[in-house]
Amino acid sequence: MEATSTWIDIRADDGVFQGYLALPRGGKGPGIVLLQEIFGVNAHIRSLADQYAADGYVVLAPDLFWRNEPHIELGYEDDDWSAAVKLMQATDLTQARSDIAQAAKALRALPGVNGKIASIGYCFGGLLSYCAGADGVVDAAAAYYGGGIQHHLDLAGQVKLPLQMHFGAEDSHIPAAAVQQIAERFEDDSNVEIHVYPQAEHGFNCSHRASYHQRSAAQAHGNTLTFLGENL
Repeated sequence: MEATSTWIDIRADDGVFQGYLALPRGGKGPGIVLLQEIFGVNAHIRSLADQYAADGYVVLAPDLFWRNEPHIELGYEDDDWSAAVKLMQATDLTQARSDIAQAAKALRALPGVNGKIASIGYCFGGLLSYCAGADGVVDAAAAYYGGGIQHHLDLAGQVKLPLQMHFGAEDSHIPAAAVQQIAERFEDDSNVEIHVYPQAEHGFNCSHRASYHQRSAAQAHGNTLTFLGENL
């Protein structure tokens, strides 16, 4: 069986939303809840889901903006950037965390998921992946340039599972002091690993953005696959 993709329904407390589901060759594997940037489940996020499906995982990318703009796809410049920021600001973090819990539940129920599941998030989704780890709705969590994690370190004590974080040393959105604050909070936690990529800007993993940095993206992907292999 070739890798395939489709959209599936996910039931929330106040309605039904959708998620992009990518299946690996053979249709079975551990699961990943892939959490979007502020630009929606766009071509980049779907390509990541397909990439991890090719790596052998069953991947579900929930549409977290469904209450305001379901299935929205935004780019990374000018008006799209402004629209993305407004959507993020209009999204209730508690509701988003509940939606992720429901997406994780839906993923675990799929017949092709054999074993544990992880969350992987990017930008806004990086923060949400950290929250998913603190909420215990996944078995491992990875966060790429998660903006605002330093403001939610009150959740750090709830993180009882393997957590991996990726930051760019040249990130113009996440100050080095914030990364240092996060690192100091988790320095005695053997379950937490933090990778900082020296030449990487914010969004370094996104080939659709001007800030894409191929070497850092490749290193981060390798680190993530090792992390998933060890913990799922």
